[in-house]
Amino acid sequence: MSHIGSCHCGKISFEVDGDFESVMECNCSHCSRKGYLLWFVPRSALHERIEGDVLSTYTFNKHEIKHHFCANCGCAPFGFGSHGGQEMAAINVRCLEDVDLTTIPRQAVDGRSL
Repeated sequence: MSHIGSCHCGKISFEVDGDFESVMECNCSHCSRKGYLLWFVPRSALHERIEGDVLSTYTFNKHEIKHHFCANCGCAPFGFGSHGGQEMAAINVRCLEDVDLTTIPRQAVDGRSL
């Protein structure tokens, strides 16, 4: 299955292949402030379309995930990192269209203690 998503202004849009049964909800200072609900997929499953030079990047702590956001509207639809040698994309499911967030089970991640 394919999912469509975007930032708030639409200058960053994307399609991601796959299905999720749950999402990760991390309590680290960054994820909790942003309200991220993350779904990790192989990097090759994400197909982004970006209008102009609006993709900005933020890293913190161990700099393992490059959190990307729109320089125009500030929305953060995805990030890039790696796990076990595989390039991954962290999809913020809050940026996907037609997803009922109340029905998605959340896996708590204690990023605050890492």
